[in-house]
Amino acid sequence: MTNQDPLVLFMPSGKRGRFAVGTPVLEAARQLGVYVESVCGGRATCGRCQVSVQEGNFAKHKIVSANDHLSPIGPKEKRYAEVRDLPEGRRLSCSALIQGDLVIDVPQDTVINAQVVRKAADERVIARDTAVHMCYVEVEEPDMHKPSGDLDRLKAAIATDWKYDNLEIDFHIIPQVQSILRKGEWKVTAAIHRDHESDPPRLIALYPGLKNEAYGIACDIGSTTIAMHLSSLLSGRTVASAGASNPQIRFGEDLMSRVSYVMMNPDGRGAMTNAVREALNGLIDKVCADGGVSRQDILDAVFVGNPIMHHLFLGIDPTELGGAPFALAVSGAVHLTSAEIGLPMNAGTRIYMLPCIAGHVGADAAAATLAEGPHRQDEMMLLVDIGTNAEIVLGNRHRVVAASSPTGPAFEGAEISSGQRAAPGAIERVRIDPVTLEPRYRVIGIEPWSDEPGFEEAAATVGVTGICGSAIIEVIAEMFLTGIISEDGVVDGAMMARSPRILQNGRTYSYLLRDGEPRITVTQNDVRAIQLAKAALYAGVKLLMDKQGISHVDRIGLAGAFGTFIDPKYAMVLGLIPDCVLDKVKAVGNAAGTGARMALLNRGHRREIEETVSKIEKIETALESKFQEHFVYAMALPNKVDAFPELSKVVTLPERKLPADDAGGEGGGRRRRRSRE
Repeated sequence: MTNQDPLVLFMPSGKRGRFAVGTPVLEAARQLGVYVESVCGGRATCGRCQVSVQEGNFAKHKIVSANDHLSPIGPKEKRYAEVRDLPEGRRLSCSALIQGDLVIDVPQDTVINAQVVRKAADERVIARDTAVHMCYVEVEEPDMHKPSGDLDRLKAAIATDWKYDNLEIDFHIIPQVQSILRKGEWKVTAAIHRDHESDPPRLIALYPGLKNEAYGIACDIGSTTIAMHLSSLLSGRTVASAGASNPQIRFGEDLMSRVSYVMMNPDGRGAMTNAVREALNGLIDKVCADGGVSRQDILDAVFVGNPIMHHLFLGIDPTELGGAPFALAVSGAVHLTSAEIGLPMNAGTRIYMLPCIAGHVGADAAAATLAEGPHRQDEMMLLVDIGTNAEIVLGNRHRVVAASSPTGPAFEGAEISSGQRAAPGAIERVRIDPVTLEPRYRVIGIEPWSDEPGFEEAAATVGVTGICGSAIIEVIAEMFLTGIISEDGVVDGAMMARSPRILQNGRTYSYLLRDGEPRITVTQNDVRAIQLAKAALYAGVKLLMDKQGISHVDRIGLAGAFGTFIDPKYAMVLGLIPDCVLDKVKAVGNAAGTGARMALLNRGHRREIEETVSKIEKIETALESKFQEHFVYAMALPNKVDAFPELSKVVTLPERKLPADDAGGEGGGRRRRRSRE
């Protein structure tokens, strides 16, 4: 290339290069490593390679770009536009030839033969570079004078048109090759799988004629819920999403109880493996039905989960994870076929599982790390997935550390007297009046708050059945802010004089949240259960901060279903997370599911997280001498020793308050101040 050749800039990747006049845009993209999908191999029949020209003077790039810097629309594009419809402003990059300087936009949402689109949990656009490539070829017909077999001529056509040499073949295809070639009249579409550039390309599926679509699934197997997304491998669109409860709950609420079940029951591992695979098969059926897709057209799949879910899904005994040194059977990425683990899709469907970080920091935490990218930024980011076992990642582009902390199921409503999972009828938000101590709350499935018109009528239909995790956080934080409980988490009996909602239960006290059927109270034991859970999480975070040598974090991401609904302010009042600018604390949704989608749609993300996980430093909280000290301090609200200056700017934190028993007969009087030192 010379400096006189046209300069072409591809967006959004920003890759650029000079190309001779007459070079197809698709060829320029391939030379620069810009991913532009094409199934038909430049025959202008699939429509997958659509691009558009950004017109104007791009001074920063020294490019004046115009539509007439491409060759005029030719007969192939006209034919495609007549048969399939080509949106205004779009060109087929296999037919459009470079005539001058260009800024080319590669749409990341190209939809050809689009199915009904369902919203995914995360709508981010992911640049596509999938492990499966659909390749249309026209195969030379058999000839008496050329005795090569049909499969050999198919391989030759793929090598000529798509440059896939040394092609390997899945055996299940070999008996079908002749019938497929003849059904397609020697025109077929080959699905080529190549995860890593060093891998030999492999033919995993073969279709007669032009096959213009292929799908993949991304799935997060959580200990409580399973979330699955069905995506087009060619457009990147999420076609359907579905979720279900993990049926393993019947074997145990938390992970350790499931490990115990395996230890105690000879058939326990098999029963739990079968249960989760049956649930996955049901979800695959559901997303296929919702998206109008055949299971046979799913060619790639990515699964993530915590280490115990990971092992049980693969049929591996998880008992080694039940005790020190918490050894994983396999920690690196896992590659297999769906048929090997009882998930029948296409016979050639491949499965990729992200690597696990450590014995109790799994592929789900790796996927969340990939999605949120602490390793890609300068800011010190804390990523927390709060479940029965909290997974914690802290770092920036220079260093990332990770740990797990055994929070138990209290945040999900278990171990709480009126606790329940988030479902219609569960209280999800709570506010307590600081003067009257009267509560107001919001219930899932009921639009008005409890003190608003229409609430009681709706409650008569929906019911008010309990309190879920987000409200447990809020009610205890509100009880602290209003003086009902002390810094040490003791419900103050002296408050009975102020409100009939303070109830005596023997030697302890409780707070009456709703007087109905059932009666919903927050007991001293409930407060203790939350204190223990939040102290375990905070102590784990503090250990990682110690390792990083920092006293504050710049950004916090709360992952998972619980993190989505938790109010960051109340999480901080409780001392669940460290002090941080509240605007920098965000719910990041099902980040693990988003990371799984990223790995499904782009091989580069697989390499990125494999490399990142290999560099993450794993901290085993059980072996750290300071864990117990951090834990004890973290039992206090929000913390016995750590200051919360950012929180104090938006919330008036109470002075330390002694319970009534120790208050010298002063009734536990309370003083307020604007901030904690």
